[in-house]
Formats: sequence, C-alpha cells, structure tokens
Amino acid sequence: MQPVKLAPMTPPLLLVDAPYLLYRAFFSLPDKIRGADKRPVNALLGSTNAILQQAEERNARAVVCCFGLESAIYRAELYPDYHAHRPPMPDDLRHQWEIAPVLYDALGWQVERSEDLEADDLLGALANAEEFAGGEALILTGDRDMFQCTTGSVRVLLLGGRGKKGPEEIGPDEVRERYGIDPQQVPDFIALRGDPSDGLPGAKGIGEKRAAEILRRCGSLEAALEVAEAEGPEVNALARQADLLRAFHDIATLRPVQLPRPTDAATDYATGAVAARTIGMKGLADRLDGLAAD
Repeated sequence: MQPVKLAPMTPPLLLVDAPYLLYRAFFSLPDKIRGADKRPVNALLGSTNAILQQAEERNARAVVCCFGLESAIYRAELYPDYHAHRPPMPDDLRHQWEIAPVLYDALGWQVERSEDLEADDLLGALANAEEFAGGEALILTGDRDMFQCTTGSVRVLLLGGRGKKGPEEIGPDEVRERYGIDPQQVPDFIALRGDPSDGLPGAKGIGEKRAAEILRRCGSLEAALEVAEAEGPEVNALARQADLLRAFHDIATLRPVQLPRPTDAATDYATGAVAARTIGMKGLADRLDGLAAD
C-alpha cells in the first residue's frame, strides 16, 4: 500500500494593523533615525522590520497593510468620548504615515484603506474572506479587540510592549484561557468590562472577572440585559445602563465589509530597496538588497 501524500498546506495571509505598528515604532525607536529630508523615519523603519520578520518567519503568501480612520464616524456618534482622550498625531509621525503606503507598496505588500471605517474592520473582513476561501490568516497587531476574529483558521499575532522579542500567537483556546470566554463573546466582554484604550468605561462596578461570569451564565450581553430589564432598574444595575452598554457593544463589534481575497504576492525586496534608499533609509535598503540577492 502506497503512503498517502498530503497536499502541502497553503501559507498564511499576513494581515497588518499598520496604524498600530507605526505608532508602536514611533514611540519605541529614537527619533534620531532620520531620512534624506533629515526628518525621523523611526516609525517607517520599525514597522517595516516587524512586518518583514513575520512575513519571513511565517512564510506568508501575501501581506496586506490596513489603514483606516482613527475613529469611525458611527462609533464617535454612538459614544462621543470614544477615542476622545487620545492626543493628536505628532507631526513627525504624520509625515511618516503619508510615506508608509508608498514604501509598503514598493515592497509588494497590498495596502488597503477605508474612508469611513477603521483598520480593525478591514482586518476582520480580510480574515473572514481568507477563511471562507479555505485559507489561514494571521493578524499582526497589539489590539486585543481583534481576539473576536480568532477561529481555527484565524489567529492573532499579538505584539507586546518594550522588551518583547516577538508576538504571542493567540487563537480561540488562548482567548478562553486568558478571559474565560469564547472569541465571539469578546465584544460583549468589552462592553461590560470596558476598554480604557478606546475610552469605553464599561458597566459600573463590573471588572474582568465579573464580566466573564455574566457571559458564562447568560451567554451574551443582550441576554444579560434582557434579564436585567425584566427585573427592573431598581433591582438590577445593568438595566440602568442598558442603552449605553448596547452602544459599547456596537462600537466593539467589527463591521462586516465585503472585500475580495488577496492574491498571492511575494515580498519585492529589490523594489523595496530602491524605495528605502530614496527615502534615505540606507540600512534597510542594504538589508533588502541582500535579501533580493539571496
């Protein structure tokens, strides 16, 4: 009997939270790293190196870098304090932000933008498209909101703070271990617990453990609110916050967007090197030239 030959697994699609990586690199690398125009290129260098590393290590079939609004209009309308605490983008970061898509495109990475949604929404939509087509997707980010996307075919590469050597790979089991809930309950969990990074306070008096307990008992935020409203606002505090918690849930839930599955595209080291050298990033250009030669 001849041994059965298994078909090789399709390499994963690498989806990149470009705003997160640019911010992370800007504030973690020194601004003395400068380009041809004498302005900082630390965000460009750090984000590009992080993407290159993961694309190479994971043998990504393609890389998609997603950009979007800082705050989707509908989210700010639901809750005006959403992202309101965040300071304006520094000018030196904004300058690099405008250049980043050009550099990423030169490297052969697809750049996806939205004029009305956030990068998170695009990441979720592309992960869904990849899974629907039978592929696997990896989401490179530091945003735990993306845990709601994890399935058997979609995993989050969670970047940590300074000193972290590499991202932590998060799937459904890791979400359950970390929070005690299923991935699809993450928006419910955020609504109850809150999310300081987004300016969402959550339900009054409810922390992480209590939020998880409520969801394990009721199954969803909506089911918990139905119980609370049946008991009445005098008895159940959740009933007094029902409308606000539903708004928080809507904010935390990624918007469904119909996007086509990206085609295979290898990183173009040679063209990327030309773009990097034009910007004045000699070290990166030399590294890319070396990879192109290999």
